[in-house]
Amino acid sequence: MGFRRRLTLVSVTLAATPLVLDGCTADRMPGARPAERRAAAPQLTVTPDDHSRDVPITADVGVRVSGGRITAVRIADDKGAEVKAEPRDDGSAWVPSAPLQPRRTYTAEVTATGDKGTTTTRKTTFTTMPESSKPAITSTLYFAGNQTYGTAMPVTVAFDPPVPKDARADVQRRLFVKTNPPQPGTWSWLDDGSEVYYRAPDFWRPGTAISVRTGLEGLPIGKDRVGDADRNATSKIGRQVSLEVDNATKQMSVLRDGKLIRKIPVSLGKPSTPTSSGKMVIMEKHQYATFDTRGDPMGGYVVDVEDAQRLTDGGEFIHGAPWSEGDQGNTNVSHGCTNVSAAAADWLMGVTQVGDLVTFTGTEVRLEQGNGWTAWNVSWDEFVRGSALPVPAGLRPTPSQTPHPGAVAGGGSPTPAPSVRGG
Repeated sequence: MGFRRRLTLVSVTLAATPLVLDGCTADRMPGARPAERRAAAPQLTVTPDDHSRDVPITADVGVRVSGGRITAVRIADDKGAEVKAEPRDDGSAWVPSAPLQPRRTYTAEVTATGDKGTTTTRKTTFTTMPESSKPAITSTLYFAGNQTYGTAMPVTVAFDPPVPKDARADVQRRLFVKTNPPQPGTWSWLDDGSEVYYRAPDFWRPGTAISVRTGLEGLPIGKDRVGDADRNATSKIGRQVSLEVDNATKQMSVLRDGKLIRKIPVSLGKPSTPTSSGKMVIMEKHQYATFDTRGDPMGGYVVDVEDAQRLTDGGEFIHGAPWSEGDQGNTNVSHGCTNVSAAAADWLMGVTQVGDLVTFTGTEVRLEQGNGWTAWNVSWDEFVRGSALPVPAGLRPTPSQTPHPGAVAGGGSPTPAPSVRGG
């Protein structure tokens, strides 16, 4: 939010008296400025406007400067305590590191410095709104701290109920991702607003540290809702591992750093319950799991499995299936899961990591967007069309990107759910 500077014109009357010049003026340049004239000071605007009230607790301190650069920002509460803040990547605002408190007064003092050392300082004081009584949209961050993820790991935030289209830009401005070394990316929304994914144009480089903040607590979302929480998580990216499953050969290729390290026979979904083709990401790993599909209108079952790795929300897993080992490599007999031998499933659990890419080809159906973490199941051009904010034109995939992303084991696995769907 900004304000327009009002310019007042002052009329000045000059006396019509003769101007007497003493001495020669031939060497004086027309329009020359006196040496003692000061250099122009930077023009600086700060928001929220001074004396603003009912400011959301998610407010940034916005800055707009011409003829200089921002050299100092200090934000303090009404007791004089400093509020920690960090600049946005484009320098357009300073973002407090934690939500502001409701019904409190804050002062921001910003200084800009020009090229010749002149400075301009602006101060604004504003008061935050009372604690909102509106219901919150529940957000879930699928990116835990202190983990090692695969190189295809998207940062995923889910919303219940979904975020309306006209509120997605405001929400996206409060979702922050930092990478070290830097590897910029963008967010992309599912059409229904139930999830938003963040990824870079290329797969994450091994060893990258990723820090995520979803600063949504108290954020007005549309007319009737607010954000629920402010969450932070930092994790790292492991080595490259990927899985490629070909229905034509009934084989899974396991690749590490782009090199084939093992082939595993598989049995995929039978024609009535086919496995999806597309680019999936390992979402969960369970040493033991129970598949319960008794609510399925096509007929259900309950079965205990070992070494299960979730690929979709709908219940497609890779898991040990000793009962189908005679069919693996030859015939599809599962309910949509990828059946491997008990020994192969145990070995895979020691190689893969949540966030590894798994690509299926040649099956009867395509993976539905949003059925799992499907950030890589579309082209980059299609992915950026899902952003609610402008995406820099120069943010593009590089021709030299590594073709087989993934990560080796390291760190813990999520706690298994007591009952999950599968087949």
